[in-house]
Amino acid sequence: MKIGIDIGGSHIALGLIDDELNIVYKIEETFTDEEKQDLKETIIRKIILDVNQLLERNKININQIELIGIACAGTVKEGYIVKAENLKIYNFHIVQKLQEALKTKIIIRNDAKCAALAEKTIGGLKKYSDAIFLTLGTGIGGAIFINNKMIEPKTYPGFEVGHMVIDKNGIPCNCGKNGCFEKYASMKILKDEIRQQYNLTTDVHSKELMEILNNKTEKSNKILDEYIKNLSIGLTNLINIFEPEVISIGGSFSYYPEVFLEKLQNEILKENATFNNRKDIKILMAELKNDAGIIGAVI
Repeated sequence: MKIGIDIGGSHIALGLIDDELNIVYKIEETFTDEEKQDLKETIIRKIILDVNQLLERNKININQIELIGIACAGTVKEGYIVKAENLKIYNFHIVQKLQEALKTKIIIRNDAKCAALAEKTIGGLKKYSDAIFLTLGTGIGGAIFINNKMIEPKTYPGFEVGHMVIDKNGIPCNCGKNGCFEKYASMKILKDEIRQQYNLTTDVHSKELMEILNNKTEKSNKILDEYIKNLSIGLTNLINIFEPEVISIGGSFSYYPEVFLEKLQNEILKENATFNNRKDIKILMAELKNDAGIIGAVI
């Protein structure tokens, strides 16, 4: 058995995973505003508590766990988080701290790469050799497969597509630049825009916000059209560079195909949207949804 852990900007999820990569037991927790003030301490504390809870409820001990894999946003290298801008975490030796408490093998990788591996291994990308995978959530992450191999640079994980600049005079980003892709096309940005336009509080969550978009009023159509255009700018740039067979999109975006998919397909596949005027590219919602990071963390 293995344990997969997915650390996001607003929550943490753990799954007990069997040899066929099925999640047999899962724990999910949302960070409170107070916990977000010191995420390093919060993450360590929650992982230790949740791992022990998972073991207890499944009547197993840590010696039966072959591996704990962690999926985390940002740049990770050699067992530590170099920087995770949306988490405000830098130079955090998370694996060392957890191994001291849990006494088992622990690895950490970028969350989008983990999710991509899960989709490629058991999800919607199994039959494609050239693919782009994106996660749209608090930020934007991704991975690329060419000839069935994920591109993995030697120095850092790379493929920080969320920080591809699409407007040099644009919105300031957490990373220090202006006009980054994720400041226009992450799900967080879309949700914030809906709340602002409709004078809603943060107590109004994803399902209700997506229902507003799906109502197709003049105001909601304007919000959605602008979002899809911004998302398409980043995607067509990636298509022109990598020429994939398919684009798979995960994160919270993937839960609402009825809201996004047709509009995005029309924008991407319209005449001269891409350099080679591609009409054959498939756009898929990730099959494994938010479980992809948990599963991919142990692949």
